[in-house]
Amino acid sequence: MSGVQRKSCSCAAAVLTLLLPLSVSAALAQTAKQPPQQRLGAPTPPPPAPAPRTLDELIALLDAEAPKAGVSPAIVRKVLAGFEREPEVVGLAASQTEHERTVGQYLTLLVTPERIELGRGKLAEMAGVLDKVESRFGVDRHVLVALWGIESRFGTAQGTRPVIRALATLAIDDPRRPQFWRAELLQALKIIERGDIAPEQMLGSWAGAMGHTQFMPSTFNRFAFDFDGDGRRDIWGSAADGLASAANYIAHSGWQRGETWGVEVVLPDGFDFALSDPRTMKPLEFWRERGVSAAGGAAWPASKLEHRLLLPAGAKGPAFLVNRNFTAVLRYNPAVSYALAVAHLGDRIAGRAAIHTAWPSTPAMARADRQELQQRLTDRGMETGGVDGIIGSLTRTAIRAYQKAIGQAEDGHPSLDLLERLRNEP
Repeated sequence: MSGVQRKSCSCAAAVLTLLLPLSVSAALAQTAKQPPQQRLGAPTPPPPAPAPRTLDELIALLDAEAPKAGVSPAIVRKVLAGFEREPEVVGLAASQTEHERTVGQYLTLLVTPERIELGRGKLAEMAGVLDKVESRFGVDRHVLVALWGIESRFGTAQGTRPVIRALATLAIDDPRRPQFWRAELLQALKIIERGDIAPEQMLGSWAGAMGHTQFMPSTFNRFAFDFDGDGRRDIWGSAADGLASAANYIAHSGWQRGETWGVEVVLPDGFDFALSDPRTMKPLEFWRERGVSAAGGAAWPASKLEHRLLLPAGAKGPAFLVNRNFTAVLRYNPAVSYALAVAHLGDRIAGRAAIHTAWPSTPAMARADRQELQQRLTDRGMETGGVDGIIGSLTRTAIRAYQKAIGQAEDGHPSLDLLERLRNEP
């Protein structure tokens, strides 16, 4: 979902709490502290205001905020006339962070033989469109097709909920983020007023993510692209518009034309895992000089971009060198598991090998365990950025510091073993 709430991301979290609602993206967005597609220039939500409790209160707020959003008060009242709540969406919003999977489990779920074969079929079927999209935006076609496959199963699972009803319901009934939902509702009304789609045809996920590549309304208004030239940015009915819109978004996120996203690597014995700090961006030659090699005997990549070491499952799992193109995919959805799934599925669609190193069989950490890990690190005077169960950069830095103190590999990876070690210390 380039859309359900995704803003900055990235979500790049690593132990990831993942759920799988209609839009995978939307789910992931919930895991990162910000909502889904709210990254690249997404509009700032309106300043805090009392959460509306009724439709009349919501309309009054929308009337006041509509002019700044470029929406006429008349369209607000017209589209919301006869509004009925979408009762299930509030429960879905509240339960999004309860489903947990490791990165390896997530990739196994999404990068399947069936999806690979479907992706290869779409690659051939859409070759003409992809030629033009790739030429215009510079984003690798395999990555675009992979993203399409993960977001909406190549357009077959776009969501069937009325977006206006869902967003209006959440703006009234979700006490955690009423301003966010109200801002997205205004953006959805703007799409309707512009004539891109009729209200009854604006369907999507429970959170308002829409179309082939699951854009949130705010992202749609900034990056949706009329690629087939029919005068409408139709990401619902036109795969060409959907693919071009996703390419436009990723290109603006910093994708470098002519480059890949990264490569799986093998680390030598005695490797200094402190180099997995994400701030360590270095030329490929830096890594080769330290004994890093491409996995599976593959050729060392020819890239002029700087790369960092990514250990999504810690020192005992697969290792990757990733560059700014991987970061661009993260801007689409801020979860490392998501970006890696898109990147790897793209590789497989292109005919490249599966990941060589086995994923560890260790279970995912529950949110309560992650919170306890953060609390115990905090009690030792380390800064974790809060005890919220979200493993961000500060928590990883704290983990590295603790690992260094106890003589473990400094991979910054949270684990049940590490938590147990903390529990057993005085």
